[in-house]
Amino acid sequence: MSNEVFQQNLNDEKGSRPGGPYLIQMLFKEPVSMPGKAEMTAVMEKHIGTAECFCHDKKTAGFAALEHMAEFKDVKAPVQLMVMGCSKFKGKGFDAFLMSQMWDCQEDRERIFRECRYQVVATDMLAAALPVLERANLDADFLEALAELYPTCEAFYFQNCGKLLLAEDVCSHQIEGADRFIRFGVNVRFFNIQGTEDMLIDTVGMSTLFLPDLQYHFHGMDPNWVVNHAYNAASYILANDNPIKDGETIDGIADGQMSRELQWKCRYEDALIQPPRGVVDIHMGEYASGKR
Repeated sequence: MSNEVFQQNLNDEKGSRPGGPYLIQMLFKEPVSMPGKAEMTAVMEKHIGTAECFCHDKKTAGFAALEHMAEFKDVKAPVQLMVMGCSKFKGKGFDAFLMSQMWDCQEDRERIFRECRYQVVATDMLAAALPVLERANLDADFLEALAELYPTCEAFYFQNCGKLLLAEDVCSHQIEGADRFIRFGVNVRFFNIQGTEDMLIDTVGMSTLFLPDLQYHFHGMDPNWVVNHAYNAASYILANDNPIKDGETIDGIADGQMSRELQWKCRYEDALIQPPRGVVDIHMGEYASGKR
């Protein structure tokens, strides 16, 4: 756990806007070339279905995901998946606050930022218009295509949620379906509240899918139990297109496991910690802290 002290800053607008792009930074120790057009198209089609490469040079490669149509008021258009050419990576914008919440890469994060001097950036476009589960699966498929196309990638940084993962963890996962988005596109953060016994756990990244993040302000419970609850609750919200209404309850935690015997009330509130966003605040009964 980090011992650094951070200030609440709800004027911080750095966070991704709701429905914003799913932006992936692949980090490398050495420069890499753009894979060939035929290879990229074949790998994209393997993972995302029928695809058309509409641009390809050293600077940019673009693919239309023809099986994933974004519907607007008067027109339909395929989602576009963009891959930029290799550029220098200087590590700018990764402040102590962001790095403190890179829990998946605690042992390696400083080494990664020290050794990786190059990056390839990839993103989706028009995907915000897709149904929630379709976008979650497409973004996860896109990530798997990128991991195959760039085998020398050292680490992946997911800008929408602040998560950093070693490439081997991205390549070796056994997760299926939309839960892949929860694994890579949603970060569960942990904070101690200075001068108290209180803790705060929240999620970042659900708003990419126009879904609410989660927030727990509590004391007296193992935070690892709450982290697991947050990931399970996020998965439930994604799988069911957020069925939780203000004032309804969700299964709580008993002896480290989710339990129907214990019901915690959910309220829609503004986040206590930046970035500013709407959250489902989960009142943990006898473990709850703060005034509601």
